Amino acid sequence: MAEVAVQRAGDRRHLRYGWLDSRHSMPVAGNFDPAEHAHGLLVVNNEDIVDAGEGFDSHQHRDAEIVTWVLSGSLVHQDSEGHSGVVYPGLAQRMSAGRGIFHSERNDRVRADGSRVAEPVHLVQMWVPPDEFGIEPSYQELPIDDELDAGKLVVVASGLPRHRHDTAIGLRNRHAGLHAARLRPGGSVTIPDAPFGHVFVARGAVDVEGVGLVSHGDSIRLTGTGGQRLTATEDAEVLIWEMHAELGSRQRR
Repeated sequence: MAEVAVQRAGDRRHLRYGWLDSRHSMPVAGNFDPAEHAHGLLVVNNEDIVDAGEGFDSHQHRDAEIVTWVLSGSLVHQDSEGHSGVVYPGLAQRMSAGRGIFHSERNDRVRADGSRVAEPVHLVQMWVPPDEFGIEPSYQELPIDDELDAGKLVVVASGLPRHRHDTAIGLRNRHAGLHAARLRPGGSVTIPDAPFGHVFVARGAVDVEGVGLVSHGDSIRLTGTGGQRLTATEDAEVLIWEMHAELGSRQRR
């Protein structure tokens, strides 16, 4: 049966740790099992604001495909496999944690060119499971700013077979794909039709066919439906997951 559920920004779990302002569409901190609150294959959808000079020191992940999307500022990534990079708006990043990887994510106070950073970094981080556990960790970045500025729905990261030849970051999950759109007022895109979908308004506001107005921080969970037209009512940025499976018992352990 088709179902559309809207989660408003104010209903998200809100955590404040001094330098970190974090809002979770799915509970992932405290006594929660992330898989129990997943939608389709999406187990994490966190919106974080990190103060300058602060961040997450080295910590471990495993068996997760982690996509980071920066809205403003920049985030410095380093991991135990020797990967490093600076993630900024319009640069997609994916880390496959695989059998286990340590990484840090920081809003460094000083840039590589010596200039000082005063502004926070604002980002969205999303997790889906891999098809196989215990795989080799990997890392990938891809600039897609030009495609986003065209006002179309852009494939950001995907393991879906039909996206194999698209310019996108690869996901080690053949049932999931992430799209993004950066829209001016009146610009519109169509939500992909899939068994499970998740629309997150990362910036601005949009009018969604059959739903109405959804604004920054709101999300829509779609089950057994898609094809709705989404139209920006102001400058907006949206992140849309297309998922053709849901978590199985193995991922729910």
